[in-house]
Amino acid sequence: MPELPEAETIVRGLRAAVVGETIVRAEVLKPDILREPKRTFSPKVRGRLIERVDRRAKNVLIRLSRDGVIAVNLGMTGRLLPFPLPPRGPARPTHPAVRFRLASGGILVFDDVRRFGTVECLTEEEWSERSSRMGPEPLDQAFTPALLLKGLSASRSPIRSWLLDQRRIAGVGNIYAAEALFLAGVHPRRPADSVSREEAERLHEAIAGVLRKAIEAGGTTIRDYRTATGEEGNFAPSLYVYGRDAEACRVCDDEVERVVFANRSAFFCPSCQPEEA
Repeated sequence: MPELPEAETIVRGLRAAVVGETIVRAEVLKPDILREPKRTFSPKVRGRLIERVDRRAKNVLIRLSRDGVIAVNLGMTGRLLPFPLPPRGPARPTHPAVRFRLASGGILVFDDVRRFGTVECLTEEEWSERSSRMGPEPLDQAFTPALLLKGLSASRSPIRSWLLDQRRIAGVGNIYAAEALFLAGVHPRRPADSVSREEAERLHEAIAGVLRKAIEAGGTTIRDYRTATGEEGNFAPSLYVYGRDAEACRVCDDEVERVVFANRSAFFCPSCQPEEA
């Protein structure tokens, strides 16, 4: 599932490709992708200028003239791909859900194999209210070790579950939670409030570090994720534990393990991340 680094990589690619374009029309091929009726979505985006492209958490925000925000949640397999006409290359859309026809003659396609992603057009006020329910951005200066420790100390949830809660911290998903916990030496099932100040400082550094490195690498492609230029992300070879169950730990050679709790797989090294603090 695309997480913060993948969304950020897509945003950076779209800025170069679609900012300054005008949307001629939206063609909704899979209406279940929309979080609003097709009859209201298409007229709202028609004729709007794309002024900028931003990110919040795992969401891509296409900001339009006249107080509009197309909010795209990539879900499990969503891709935003700008193309000339006709689409060319190996990354051409195979499961298009929404096509935005642009005044230049190109198209911007939201492509989603499993159709867990969502698209909607909001006002800035509506988006601001939605955003206010999300946690802090982990790469912002406001997200400090002290803020992280305060949040952890107030919860008995397993720390992996706490990290995945978008109300606590925005944009971290299963891949980068697993990697950050490994780098901090914290077991994913540890109660959040058992984390010490020193561990919280290590975890804070690990979260920021792994997210920045993943962005530099263009994100992580496990299967479906592609950048806005149709390329795979290059961070997968750098993963320490995610998806590496039964393989040797890159640090100690012990076997990486996988457990399932809260209906999600967690990956960890039992030697580098002992369950007891």
